[in-house]
Amino acid sequence: MNAAVVDAAGVFLRRAQPRRIDTRGGPVECVVTGEGPALLSVHGGIGGYDQGLRVAAAALGAARRTVIAVSRPGYLGTPLSAGTTPASQADLFADILDALHFGRADVMAISAGGPSAIEFAIRHPARCRSLALISACTGRLEVRLPVRVQALRVMARWPFLLTAILRRLARDPEKMAGWLISDPNARTAIRSDAESRALLIELQREILARLAPRMVGTEHDLRLMGAMDDLALEQVRVPVLALHGTADEIVSFAHAVAVAKRVRGAQVVAIEGGEHVCLFTHREAVRTQVRDFFALDAEAVPRSRRRARNR
Repeated sequence: MNAAVVDAAGVFLRRAQPRRIDTRGGPVECVVTGEGPALLSVHGGIGGYDQGLRVAAAALGAARRTVIAVSRPGYLGTPLSAGTTPASQADLFADILDALHFGRADVMAISAGGPSAIEFAIRHPARCRSLALISACTGRLEVRLPVRVQALRVMARWPFLLTAILRRLARDPEKMAGWLISDPNARTAIRSDAESRALLIELQREILARLAPRMVGTEHDLRLMGAMDDLALEQVRVPVLALHGTADEIVSFAHAVAVAKRVRGAQVVAIEGGEHVCLFTHREAVRTQVRDFFALDAEAVPRSRRRARNR
């Protein structure tokens, strides 16, 4: 593994074998790594527990956390039958915390992980300390997916194309780091950030190496979010932070605007010019916001800062 990735990931990317947890909905694959207060990392489309780990690494760095990265239903080792709606997936999250003996957790969700994370905050408020949404879907998804994302569907059906892309990634990882980014300035920026570049390259390599087992969940998410009724955002009562790129072509910035309008007290941060992968292209800005937000929880605040805050 790239040394920069190891430095960036800290405890979150230690080699950990996924485990299977039996829930009321069925078996769920997850990885638990690190130490400290629990953080549930909810991945997006074309994801799995490995994407959840990369997201946690990019957003938190080496912060002291026990990261619980799940594979949502239809992804990798979790069958779709375990939970086909955001509400049923939220209940799976509660069962996982029970099985792992965590009473509560902070929750961080990216992209298509947004609906199930929001439902978790609504249905299980006593289990959810706070919720961070990054480029997250918060309602019906009505945009046409960019060609580069649609291409992944084709690659999943034609293994020889996938093999060719993997070879190209091996030959020119620097170029492939910018494959999901439209803005030339953002591509230049990420090539100058060794940590973000390494994380994004490894994320793409992992996705492509096991693309087919991610597509059942991805296709289901696309159908579901394309016809989804509005989520009951007004019922969210936990602290919420929403970070979203203003130039996001996959989940439009309007999804963050909905959070600002409908979730009482929500903090909404616009990443100017940021696209769907603004977590990587604007890593420092996103990381600062996320770490400060989660540090509002007393359990995660260093003792010296806690005393100062309580004076």
